[in-house]
Amino acid sequence: MEKRAVTAVVLGASGRGKLYGDYALEHPEDLKIVGIAELVDLRRTMYGDKYGVPVENRVATWQQMLDRPKFADAVIIATPDHLHYEPCMRALDLGYDILLEKPIAQTFDECRRLVAHARDKKKIVCLTHVLRYSPYFLKLKEMIDTKRIGDLVSIQHFEPVDHIHMSHSYVRGSWHDSVKSTPLVLAKSSHDLDILYWMIGKPCRRIAAFGGLKHFKSENAPKGSTERCTDGCAAEATCPFSALKIYYRDRTWLYVFDLPEEEPERGEAILRYLRTTDYGRCVYRCSNDQPDHYVTSMEFEGGVTVNFSIEAFTSYMGRRTRIMGTRGDIVGDMESFTLTDFATGEKTVYDANAIDAENYKGAGHGGGDAGMIRDWIEAVRRQDATIMSTPLDDSLESHAIAFAAERSRKEGRIVELG
Repeated sequence: MEKRAVTAVVLGASGRGKLYGDYALEHPEDLKIVGIAELVDLRRTMYGDKYGVPVENRVATWQQMLDRPKFADAVIIATPDHLHYEPCMRALDLGYDILLEKPIAQTFDECRRLVAHARDKKKIVCLTHVLRYSPYFLKLKEMIDTKRIGDLVSIQHFEPVDHIHMSHSYVRGSWHDSVKSTPLVLAKSSHDLDILYWMIGKPCRRIAAFGGLKHFKSENAPKGSTERCTDGCAAEATCPFSALKIYYRDRTWLYVFDLPEEEPERGEAILRYLRTTDYGRCVYRCSNDQPDHYVTSMEFEGGVTVNFSIEAFTSYMGRRTRIMGTRGDIVGDMESFTLTDFATGEKTVYDANAIDAENYKGAGHGGGDAGMIRDWIEAVRRQDATIMSTPLDDSLESHAIAFAAERSRKEGRIVELG
């Protein structure tokens, strides 16, 4: 049977929406973007022009797009967290298959309703838990499943957010408000909770969580600081979170800005954003509530224990993993891992980048993005959800853990699941 490109409508033309557009450009035989819904005029025009979207299929809102009869195979939902549930439910009603950015929804009740609705409609829905496709985690799961370390006993998993990433995304950025978006443990780490559930292969039974917002609040503002980094702040030159340093001088984390193509014009455009948007605000004077340190202890069915930590105050990113078994242990950092056999003392080092270098070259999330997109396209093409490593029912498990962790952290108690 001749392969046909899957046609898709994209809701949201920002970071992840652009990722799928780029994939369509690189693999036109597999994916074609035929519609875009995006509120920002400039972004909508630039996206439509770059990916060849017909002008009549460029609209401002997801409602405008999904008020139309179905005209593509699938919908890619890359909107902010609070705009996942309603568009997905509507797209299911119209008969679309769906690629849904995590999280599923803002509440666990909505998550359950959406999963049930997808099941009733018998549609392909892939949540973007891309780490299941990362060669690093695929190999770790193989080590556990084949008992290379004996019986699994315990895991320690650590997500270093990086201090700049924290200030960018969870203090100034789209996820600064846990109510308007989703809690940090879900917004940032549903990937990690999904991977833990997937590697262990059994559900979490109880959880205790601790943490809070220690640093990014008004009482910690340096003397002489101002509302914005562009307002003549006396501490700006030495502040590690200076917006002028991060965006203007270092020119990093710029994907959130719609900037001119010409380099000489970019500087003034960046300064305009810093003078008018949250990205220029002092990190000690933002309306943020996300924790900057978060620790969870979990017990899974069968007695496997897990400690998982999310930390803002690191100089690095890249998940760290320690897996303990009865006959060996594993220590890794997403770039490589070392397996030690207790009986022989032999140490084996695995380079994650070399495990499947050809298929995963240049792919994000430790090589997972490309594999996820490929499998989702093939699942839609064949109408076979079993092709994907990220079934929606499985994704519900990580969300259950995340919402339970938040209850535990806020209520100061152990929370039972299931």
